[in-house]
Amino acid sequence: MEVLLLTTITIMKTPISSLSPPQLNVLVILRVLIGWHFLYEGVVKLYSSSWSAAGYLNDSQGLFAPIFKAIAENSSLVTAVDFLNTWGLIAVGLGLLVGFLTQAALIGGMVLLGMYYLSHPPFIGAQYALPSEGSYLWVNKNLIELFAMAVLYVFPTSHIIGLDRLMQRYTQRKRQSAPEEVAA
Repeated sequence: MEVLLLTTITIMKTPISSLSPPQLNVLVILRVLIGWHFLYEGVVKLYSSSWSAAGYLNDSQGLFAPIFKAIAENSSLVTAVDFLNTWGLIAVGLGLLVGFLTQAALIGGMVLLGMYYLSHPPFIGAQYALPSEGSYLWVNKNLIELFAMAVLYVFPTSHIIGLDRLMQRYTQRKRQSAPEEVAA
């Protein structure tokens, strides 16, 4: 256990610039793939006139099921959840794809995935109306993608490849070209 903890601490302190090009490439590809997944899910929901989170919320199980089911029973809340879910997925997806406000996009994506996981936990005895893509016990695709996003949060890549890099360069140039204030 100590070795795992020390390894984790060492990895978290590793500067991104010390990673090899293949390591950086894999992290960027992971960011883009997760971004595409989020963006596509959001766009599909946006253009589907029949989509609503109500069915998913009503099918919730686990500790937080009463909260999710209460939301499903209130049409105003369902409308808000539909809007936030759709546009949240699109914003996270775009942010990750182009590397803009990536850290915020990762946090938003982890929050969404955490809610999906809490709504439909893969626990023994949980039976869901919606078909599952596999057989899960404690760990499912939402949890795995959430932790993949946590890896990207710890090893940020957008300041190397992404619009965040351009924004960082722009603000650095602005600071360097601004005349220094002279104390009176």
